[in-house]
Amino acid sequence: MALKPLSSLPTTPLKINRALLSVSDKTNIVELAQSLHDNGVVLISTGGTAKVISEAGIPVKDVSEVTGFQECLDGRVKTLHPMVHGGILARTTHSDDVEEIEKLGITPIELVVVNLYPFKNKIKEDSSPAVATEFIDIGGPTMIRAAAKNFAHVSILSNPSQYESFIEELVKGEGISFGMRKKLAKDAFNQTADYDSAIANYFNDLLEEEPVKQFNISVPLSQELRYGENPHQNAAVYGEQDSIIDCFHGKQLSYNNFIDVDAALNIITSFNEDRPTCAIIKHTIPCGVGIGEQLVDAYKKAFSTDTVSPFGGIVVVNKELDLETAQAIDEIFTEIIIAPSFSDESLQLLTQKKNRRLIRIKKHLSEVQGKSFRSIFGGLLTQDADLEPVNENDFKVVTKRKPSETEMNDLMFAWKVVRNVKSNAIVYAKEGRTLGIGSGQTSRVDSSEIAVDKAKKEGLDLNGSAIASDAFFPFSDGIEAAAKAGATSVIQPGGSIRDEEVIAKANEFGMTMIFTGKRHFKH
Repeated sequence: MALKPLSSLPTTPLKINRALLSVSDKTNIVELAQSLHDNGVVLISTGGTAKVISEAGIPVKDVSEVTGFQECLDGRVKTLHPMVHGGILARTTHSDDVEEIEKLGITPIELVVVNLYPFKNKIKEDSSPAVATEFIDIGGPTMIRAAAKNFAHVSILSNPSQYESFIEELVKGEGISFGMRKKLAKDAFNQTADYDSAIANYFNDLLEEEPVKQFNISVPLSQELRYGENPHQNAAVYGEQDSIIDCFHGKQLSYNNFIDVDAALNIITSFNEDRPTCAIIKHTIPCGVGIGEQLVDAYKKAFSTDTVSPFGGIVVVNKELDLETAQAIDEIFTEIIIAPSFSDESLQLLTQKKNRRLIRIKKHLSEVQGKSFRSIFGGLLTQDADLEPVNENDFKVVTKRKPSETEMNDLMFAWKVVRNVKSNAIVYAKEGRTLGIGSGQTSRVDSSEIAVDKAKKEGLDLNGSAIASDAFFPFSDGIEAAAKAGATSVIQPGGSIRDEEVIAKANEFGMTMIFTGKRHFKH
């Protein structure tokens, strides 16, 4: 029979006469069932859900009584039946539908309460397909989609968090409003989209096909934001940021704050296992980075690189923030402070300023971020996150002179920093501190000049320093400029057609140079 679309949807409140309940997560299901029963609703249920409701002393009818067919195939088939789906999909204000279901003996179901097997929570990286497929729900998504499609005539509860507001409308006795039914349908389709995305991505990974033909993203709303980069732009943040950070003091993070925090987490991830380390970030760019025997020494080194830019910036550290370091940070206005933990004494000081954000790191990015994404015209770009630890075994000394132990430490430090600086990126460093950082310029020479100028402004001596470049030096003049500025060691990816000229220039100035074989562009 040809489909006869309705010219308009009925928007009147919906009276609930029959409800089908079949849930994996049984949180508050008894309370919901009791409220439904108290309001004259006939309950139909399946398996474990029916047992929980029945044991609570609430009358419930097993779905097999409705279908006239016992569940089979180890419970895989129980609700996939016309008596169930006809009741859910019937348009009860549509005369043809009403006539047909009466002829077939199908009774409408006005409420469906279903949530799904926890596929995401159950599947681990080493889960075999045999294990994984057992957690793929079939009947659940089918019922959710059917009820959501027919939201004009059916309410769909797909998450226990919805029960409270639903009960509030139910007990008023006026029926479930069209607005609520529409919102519940929206939530339901988002849930099945997320569920199917998780399954599709599992199979994409299973086949190890790169790139996958269809990339699926389904990310829950984390929070609405007051605005985006500017006040006239609406914005929101999606994902599971709360599992990675805990902003436990201060105002809600803004759009720009989230971007800066992301930059801070990326750079501190490079120093997870190092001695006490501090980085100061402004507009996603490191102002300075320092390592010290004590955290306060690391902060002072980082701050000394650029004593102007840190005002209103972000400080991130890799160790518990102690009182002495907190006191040093507190000497200037710092918008956000990020640490794995805070001592009680530091919190007593730092929480005195209500608007300053304090963030606790719960997980390192290297633990949770395998891919990075960026929106572009008509879609997005995706790539592996650039979070691999620096491996000294990949380095190759290409000059006549090998680095001393001190120079090697400086080179390692500079390389960890430069990978987190916007291209074109140049970093001068010495004795566990940055001396000058040049970033985001259209010319590598410009970046180098900026780095040298910043060091001069702060009165920092570049003699004996290491210089790191995120990409190869295209010409030997960059090496000559670094040598004249005082650098004695260089670390860079290599790979230029003029590498031999660059190496010769380094040898001419008695410099030592390492090729890493790995570029770190950061556009």
